[in-house]
Amino acid sequence: MTAKLDTIACVRELLQSQSTMTLATVDDRGRPHATPLFFFPHRDLSLCWLSSADSRHSLNLRARPRASVTIYATVDRWEKIRGVQMEGAVRQISEAAERREIMAGYRRRFGLKTALSAVIARATLYAFRPHWIRYLDNGRGFGYKAEIVLHS
Repeated sequence: MTAKLDTIACVRELLQSQSTMTLATVDDRGRPHATPLFFFPHRDLSLCWLSSADSRHSLNLRARPRASVTIYATVDRWEKIRGVQMEGAVRQISEAAERREIMAGYRRRFGLKTALSAVIARATLYAFRPHWIRYLDNGRGFGYKAEIVLHS
């Protein structure tokens, strides 16, 4: 249990220290699509982001609300590679109070000004909830990884 808690703490720290994730989705013909997005870490290791409802990944998520995510710091040496891979479910945040709460944190994290309020109001807010996490840290040894299954 201590190893799992240590891994979760490392994942949380990484999520707080990074701002961009790669979101991977699949379309109705099985073609993969990956896109970089700003994210806001929320409770239970969930990740939230804003996106246009007609973006390719949003259309994919509407049909298949599951995704994979990777987050990592840019480094110049293999010994410094540290990142996380996750798989999980995605949902749209439509309840007003939950959206306000998440958006308050999102705005603080990225310093979004009120000038963007109209664009933000039109955007879809998503939450990714991981069920599987792999934490990678070459600082602990080449190829170090720890996996956690949270829920299905």
